[in-house]
Amino acid sequence: MDRVIEKKKWSAKRILTIAGITGLVALIGGSYFATSGNSRLNVDTERITITEIKKGIFQENIPVNGIVLPVSTIYLDATEGGRVEEKFVEDGAIMKKDQPILRLSNTDLELSLSNQETQVFNVLTQMQISKNNADQNTITRLNQMAEVDNAAKEAERVYTVNKKLYDQKAIGLQEYKSSQNLMEYQATRKKLTVDILRKDSISNRQQLSQMQQSYERMQNALQLMRKKVGDLVVRAPVDGQLTSLDAEIGQSKNKGERLGQIDVLSGYKVRVDVDEHYISRIFTGLKGTFNYAGKDYLLTIKKVYTQVTNGRFQVDMEFAGEVPKGIRRGQTLQIRLALSDEKQAILLAKGGFYQQTGGNWIFKLNDAGTMAYKVDIQLGMQSPDNYEVLSGLQPGDKVVTSSYENYGNMQELVLKKQ
Repeated sequence: MDRVIEKKKWSAKRILTIAGITGLVALIGGSYFATSGNSRLNVDTERITITEIKKGIFQENIPVNGIVLPVSTIYLDATEGGRVEEKFVEDGAIMKKDQPILRLSNTDLELSLSNQETQVFNVLTQMQISKNNADQNTITRLNQMAEVDNAAKEAERVYTVNKKLYDQKAIGLQEYKSSQNLMEYQATRKKLTVDILRKDSISNRQQLSQMQQSYERMQNALQLMRKKVGDLVVRAPVDGQLTSLDAEIGQSKNKGERLGQIDVLSGYKVRVDVDEHYISRIFTGLKGTFNYAGKDYLLTIKKVYTQVTNGRFQVDMEFAGEVPKGIRRGQTLQIRLALSDEKQAILLAKGGFYQQTGGNWIFKLNDAGTMAYKVDIQLGMQSPDNYEVLSGLQPGDKVVTSSYENYGNMQELVLKKQ
């Protein structure tokens, strides 16, 4: 008799099929939930920097470096070329105005001076000879004038006597007319002599004047030549310190060549290099501060050099108020140059996060301090220590300001202590 065999409801094949389907569904579901939520990363709080957002006084400024220079520098150039014969002082010496620094020699210049002196002496001699000749000529003319004047008077006297005698019929007409003609002749002669004397006097004065002018011109040229020879001795133009002296005995220097400089020690200025990015925002009157020996000092921009070289331009700053004691030429100062006035603002401390975010977002902590979420922010101006927050954060918020280099595209940070 046949026995009925009951069919198994859960065969091994069926069980394996159901298990496979269940696993596949679980895998798909896990992947869905993993990708649909925010990506997270566990972060050790000891390895990050957490900063609290604060409200305080903000001033936009940039860090720049400045070199201390004398307030004024006078350059020493060779007015005349020559050979260095003697040095009276060495580089770094404190000089008084007109104190000699070095002496040059120039034989051509000295020979020209000698020739010029000879020419002036010759002109002076010639002028003296001409003056003596003119004086002698004048004396001769005056003697002639005296003789002519006397003859004219004598002729007039004879004519007057003869006229009376003629009227009295004491002399004849011939004798009377002869005395009259002689008187008229002597009168004409006197007039011509006076005219000649006047013209000679004018001519002598003109000749002497021309020679005097020629002599004065040659004297001026001689003085100029003497000055050029005198310039072979290089002297300090002002009180100050001699620096950058470039001259050795026996060395030849051309006209106009730089010999050194005199630094005026009455004060100092600071020459500052600024990035060309700020050229439109830099103007005279802007202020900067620096710390020296534990004390803050104030500087003011007095001059802006707009020429850009290698991406930078320069400004001159002067001390506003007290000048630090012990400061020296060539010293480097680290200056904070203010680009705006002080104002109240929300402050975010600077940190490595900016390199990855560009200041567009930041990780902000929750109230419990256990999570940090990515939030969008907007930053404004900056100082060496802080950014100005325009939106996205409020005073009291805490944010991660250290580098985000290892965070990739994470949306949330799980903050844990080790």
